[in-house]
Amino acid sequence: MKKFDIPEYYKSSITGRIKEARRILDPRKKDFTPTELDFGPVKFYIARHFGFCYGVENAIEKSYKALEDNPDKKVYLLSQMIHNQEVNRDLQSKGIEFIMDTDGTQFIPWENLKPEDIVIIPAFGTTLEIEQKLENIGIEIQKYNTTCPFVEKVWKRSAKLGEEQHTIIIHGKHNHEETRATFSHSAEKAPAVIVKNLKEAELLGEVIKGKISKNEFYELFKGKYSDGFDPEIHFNKVGVVNQTTMLATETQEIADYIKNVIIELYPEDHKEHFADTRDTLCYATNDNQDATYGLLEQEADLALIVGGYNSSNTSHIVELCERKFPSYFINSANEIISRQEINHFDYKNKKELRTQAWLPENEPLKIVLTSGASCPDTLVDEVMLKVLSFFENTMTVEALLAKFEVE
Repeated sequence: MKKFDIPEYYKSSITGRIKEARRILDPRKKDFTPTELDFGPVKFYIARHFGFCYGVENAIEKSYKALEDNPDKKVYLLSQMIHNQEVNRDLQSKGIEFIMDTDGTQFIPWENLKPEDIVIIPAFGTTLEIEQKLENIGIEIQKYNTTCPFVEKVWKRSAKLGEEQHTIIIHGKHNHEETRATFSHSAEKAPAVIVKNLKEAELLGEVIKGKISKNEFYELFKGKYSDGFDPEIHFNKVGVVNQTTMLATETQEIADYIKNVIIELYPEDHKEHFADTRDTLCYATNDNQDATYGLLEQEADLALIVGGYNSSNTSHIVELCERKFPSYFINSANEIISRQEINHFDYKNKKELRTQAWLPENEPLKIVLTSGASCPDTLVDEVMLKVLSFFENTMTVEALLAKFEVE
């Protein structure tokens, strides 16, 4: 895989070395068991896969290159480069300005932009409507377009479904930048509708079967269907794609459910009415989620998950970890106040919490540690070191890392 030129301060001297050792020993990525780091009074179970993915590193490289190449120009980001506060803050400190926030709220009016300005399109991609606005201003959008190739793969899949006269059902969060972009690109080629989860897919199934009326559909899925969508005719042929960071198991459940509805309606020729698309999750989401299932095989006292609080892929890792462990979603080591106190994020209710007595007193203490695809490995290192600082007589990091030297 391509090596990207990203700032040195995003690169890890601890978990990076462990990742490299695992990569050398398991190049085909067959082993999803975590790495055990035994420091004596505390043990960490590090996920086999976590942290920056191809699309994120590509976006970071292009963003810093845009700053380097254009010292005398205004450099804008359409919205957050990735869903990580530390990375976005660093880019802002170097002069990049955000045109809008992740929900699409405008900070800088379009009329303030000039043809010579640089606008970076983030890893999530953007809508066709926004691309057209930028082109109308005269801004060249391709040079610093950092749209992840795995997001573009979904768009291509959607285009093919449209060519085959299928309606596109998108599994995603309708207000997420990536889903908004995928919806825009899909709706250009075919009727499209968004479902957030299996519950919404089941409602859609009732619509497809004619048990929920057209008007009820318009109310239930307000803001989630394309212009001119007619549920009485547009569910004759369907295919399912997804926001690349959704839970793979949930996407499969949704696709299987919709397929069974189609089989019920068209038992003789259902293959003509349902496009049996392969999963459109990106490789990193798949790897990170499979590695999280590997973590769930362990016995541990708690889990720490590091990442941006508005990161979809990170929240799904938290969701998985919560199935077995007391889990704390933090954006950096700064959230660990002390051995007694921790600030963390409740992703379900979108609020920050402070918990007391979060770190059990037993030794050896066993901690699961992982992060999302938009989180620099250095932040994971810092979390590990912060926790280690609460214990005495621990093995040194260098002594432990010596065990991971591969000849």
